[in-house]
Amino acid sequence: MNQMKRRNFLRVGLGSAAVLVAPKTFAAEKALDLSSKQVAALFSEFAQTKKMSPELKAWLDDPVIQKIPPYKVFDNVWYVGLRWVAAYLIKTNDGYILIDTLHPPFVGHLIDNLALLNVDPSEIKYVLMTHGHFDHVGGATTLKPLFKNAKFAMGEKGWEESFEHLGKGAGPKTMIPKEMVLKDGETVTLGNTTVRAIATPGHTEGTFSYVYPVYADGKKYTAVTIGGVGLNAIKDKSQLEEYIRSLDKLSSNKLDISVNLTAHPFSTVRQNSSRKSKIENWANLIFWFQGRLFFNMLMASKPVRKKC
Repeated sequence: MNQMKRRNFLRVGLGSAAVLVAPKTFAAEKALDLSSKQVAALFSEFAQTKKMSPELKAWLDDPVIQKIPPYKVFDNVWYVGLRWVAAYLIKTNDGYILIDTLHPPFVGHLIDNLALLNVDPSEIKYVLMTHGHFDHVGGATTLKPLFKNAKFAMGEKGWEESFEHLGKGAGPKTMIPKEMVLKDGETVTLGNTTVRAIATPGHTEGTFSYVYPVYADGKKYTAVTIGGVGLNAIKDKSQLEEYIRSLDKLSSNKLDISVNLTAHPFSTVRQNSSRKSKIENWANLIFWFQGRLFFNMLMASKPVRKKC
């Protein structure tokens, strides 16, 4: 796979959605079900108005729609999350690394997915959390006693924002005590796999992203799970500028990122194509915010509304 160029890395997209290759979901026949394009449009509306539509809220809260079986994204990575928010299980030769925890009342779906994969909870050694919003850390309280050998990790400001907003707004309802604190550029190594933690403030001040190796038919690629690309939490011009700097940081050629395993897939789809073509097209299935485009549109129209 050719190295992803900056202009391709920062794809135009007015929704933090990515379409991943995946099985048909359990809720495909429900009238309430929405496509990635529809969900992205509703979240774009939410980002600008700060008011969530009843249609979007119903979709997010529906346990049948949100539950999907686990599926293999790469040879060493499984998707174990929901329709709207991701959790990734990275397999190493010394156990597993989990990225993000989901949130109540859906944490049981993650636990079920691990069971379907025959993963013993004691084999999970690290839980890397992206930021302090409920949908990414809200499951930590439930998972901590199950993952007896796991260290829960996040950036310092991520921990702080989870405690600051505890039980209110976008914060989790409950949260575990602070454990492992990651620094910008720090690496976490388990067996044959090293994950690099990168501070990418913007979506929230404490947002971290994780860069790690993935394999397809023995070939190595570099993937990133960006901690937050949604603009719904943007409060002012300075935060938006910080967001843009973070995307610039991730687009550095030094990181050699070629695949985004998004924190918010929103809606997964089945594609009738060969494994090889799926691998080659994963990067092309990603919808990115193009920060500068959105910034220019926003500044040209009206001031950014403060979060309610």
